[in-house]
Amino acid sequence: MSVNTKPIGVAYEDQNIIGSDKIYSSSEFGYTVDAQGAVTQLTSKATAVTLNKSAGRITLNNAALAGNTAVSFTLNNTFISNNDILILNVSGGSVADATTYTAYTSSLTTGAAVITLRNLTGTSQSEAVIINYALIHCV
Repeated sequence: MSVNTKPIGVAYEDQNIIGSDKIYSSSEFGYTVDAQGAVTQLTSKATAVTLNKSAGRITLNNAALAGNTAVSFTLNNTFISNNDILILNVSGGSVADATTYTAYTSSLTTGAAVITLRNLTGTSQSEAVIINYALIHCV
């Protein structure tokens, strides 16, 4: 195993971790405030959004989503490449019950990802769901 003598942080581009097999953290591992952003959908839950950040919060339109139904929208993001991994979760503070929804990446290509939100209940929901995301870039 390679040993690094420098502290590691994704906020720094000057860290040399080439040749390392593992990255360990005894505390937090994440993105700086500058690497994060927020965007709000304008007209419907199917409306595309653009947020060119490695991590962020997408506030969906509060249009009704029928029970047991899914809707997809496109996240346009110049940081996304074909080999990346997009991690998503429904923000618990944005809805009455976060277990009402599931969010997942349906497809991913350079510059965009299709995100699907599914209402898991049998009743229509009209909430401005917030989806948090983090991008893991894979070369």
